[in-house]
Amino acid sequence: MRYYVRKIGFYLVALWAAVTLNFFIPRMMPGNPVDILMAKLQQRGGTVDPSVRRSYELLLGADHSDSLAQQYISYLGNLLHGDFGVSVSSYPAKVSDVIGQSLPWTIVLIGMATLISFVLGLLLGTLAGWKRGSWLDSIIPGTTVLSAVPYFWLALILAAVLSSTLHWFPLLGGYDVSLAMGWNWPFISSAVYHGILPALTIVISSVGGWLLGMRNMMVSTAAEDYILTARAKGLRSSRIMIRYAARNAALPSVAGFATSLGFVVSGSVMTEQVFSYPGIGGRLLQAVENNDYALMQGIFLVITVAVLGANLLVDLLYGLIDPRTRASN
Repeated sequence: MRYYVRKIGFYLVALWAAVTLNFFIPRMMPGNPVDILMAKLQQRGGTVDPSVRRSYELLLGADHSDSLAQQYISYLGNLLHGDFGVSVSSYPAKVSDVIGQSLPWTIVLIGMATLISFVLGLLLGTLAGWKRGSWLDSIIPGTTVLSAVPYFWLALILAAVLSSTLHWFPLLGGYDVSLAMGWNWPFISSAVYHGILPALTIVISSVGGWLLGMRNMMVSTAAEDYILTARAKGLRSSRIMIRYAARNAALPSVAGFATSLGFVVSGSVMTEQVFSYPGIGGRLLQAVENNDYALMQGIFLVITVAVLGANLLVDLLYGLIDPRTRASN
């Protein structure tokens, strides 16, 4: 129990630090969201007077008449109520609404693709490490090279070959725009069909690292004394591989799985841009291009919370998989 309490306490402190940094960093950046919105109004022929500016400052949270401590307390209170502010690039939509529309697409795309690459890499790595010298060893150099290829470059290659040339998959979008969004089979099947190519990009780029890491750990674990003892007892080879070798060899990969989610999200920004996929990556790029600090702030916070939550879950599961971890804490 002490192990779990310490872990939860650590991640609560990490969450508070992330929230605090998310408050201060936009205030240290140059520019003002109110100035950007005023410029847009003037381009459309609107008139700007001090009362209008004051109203937008209050609306966008850019009112600096309060002290920094008061702004921080107000910021925390708004977060507890799910209020991330108003998006300048999608004005007058709220940041929470913008994220809510895009986040499910990224969760499904990245979540499923990352899980598939992780499980596939562990399975292939287990077999390659247990049966050294088999045909699986010959695919490791190729998958390792692909894991070093940038997401956007691989996405462009796949789009050119599988979409533009062979016409197997659609090139752009997350679904057929002629369909109404909803929980119906035509829309769901269209969304799955449009998501195959972006997901394939992530799987191909990620599986090599998991495969190589698991293979090397299996080779090292296979030489341990308890594996030799299990062989001497006459246990089945498949049981030794799964129950003894793979269970221990997978621990470093399980620990690194949640950490990798943050890097996959950052890589998905360009992948979603290549395929015009309606995910959170495209929204983040839109926010950066338009200096939409409120939207950037909300997206960064959602990504941070997601990665921290995934790491906490993996740490708790790690304690269940390896009891030695709990004993040492």
